[in-house]
Amino acid sequence: MSGLEPREKPRAKRGAPRSGRPTLRTIAEMTGLAITTISRALNNAPELSAETRERVQKIAAEIGYVPDRTALRLKTGRTHVISLILDPHSEILNFSSSLVEGITEALRGTPYHLVVTPAASSASPLDPVQYVLRNRMADGVIFSRTEPADARVSLLLESDFPFVTHGRTESVGTHPYVDYDNFTFAYEAVRRLAAKGRRHVSMIAPSPRFTFGRHLRDGVMQAAKQTGISYEFETRVTLDDTAEEIRRATVARIEQGNVPDAYVCPGDAVALAVIAALTDSGRTIGRDADIVTKQMSGIFALVRPQVDAISEDIALAGRQMGELLLRRIRGEKAEALQVVQMPDIPF
Repeated sequence: MSGLEPREKPRAKRGAPRSGRPTLRTIAEMTGLAITTISRALNNAPELSAETRERVQKIAAEIGYVPDRTALRLKTGRTHVISLILDPHSEILNFSSSLVEGITEALRGTPYHLVVTPAASSASPLDPVQYVLRNRMADGVIFSRTEPADARVSLLLESDFPFVTHGRTESVGTHPYVDYDNFTFAYEAVRRLAAKGRRHVSMIAPSPRFTFGRHLRDGVMQAAKQTGISYEFETRVTLDDTAEEIRRATVARIEQGNVPDAYVCPGDAVALAVIAALTDSGRTIGRDADIVTKQMSGIFALVRPQVDAISEDIALAGRQMGELLLRRIRGEKAEALQVVQMPDIPF
């Protein structure tokens, strides 16, 4: 069998480990293979046969083998950990789970594991990044909600630490990212609403400090200028507010008069809140107002009356970010590790 280094005599039969935490030696005793072969098989070394790799990995899973991260870091300088820093926001349904699903898919079959690091809303966005850097808790970092001059990006570039962002920056240097073309989403959404005869569009947007918030605003303004439709950006709330707060703010806006007859919603939860506000105010979608929403959850296929929706695939973004980060860890240039997802316009 190609690439095998059998021991003269296996010292234990395949089965559960005798006691304590399973180690590489445990698997070696169960298989009759050398410890170096076990290590290479667990790391998917291509010089070993697929049969050997699958056999070793199956046994490792059966006995609950987990690498000793401390020993691994001392030996190789690697933790084989990817840290996903997640902000607590709810404007996108299933955002976190979809992102984790995609990154996990990218890491499958590699020695890397995903660790989620929460970012407290009351703390500085730099805190979790500094924690990872200071304690060498990971070999790479993924995070979202970027700003044009993002301090996290600057710090990681200065530290020469591998990372990928969900979103772009503007003035801090070249770095890997995966982004969605929010300008095109907003631009096409307004054009769709204008084509339906709507004359006054409103958008509940992210804070303008975020790069994608600026892209959304620019898309609305350019399409409004081209189509002659008037526009406004809600000032009472942003995407960071709760769905109930957005519903109340939308009701309050309707009660003011000169009511918008079109809404661009950059997230699932925002759209549901706007739909509730319109209904609570006695207005009917399709007659009094129309909506174009960005959706990640697929929920709007079940909403009645139906509204126009443009999808963003968060799981795909997660997989792409995981793949780009692994390439960056291997030393590829940042210039080659940038992806912009284009919206698939269904109308």
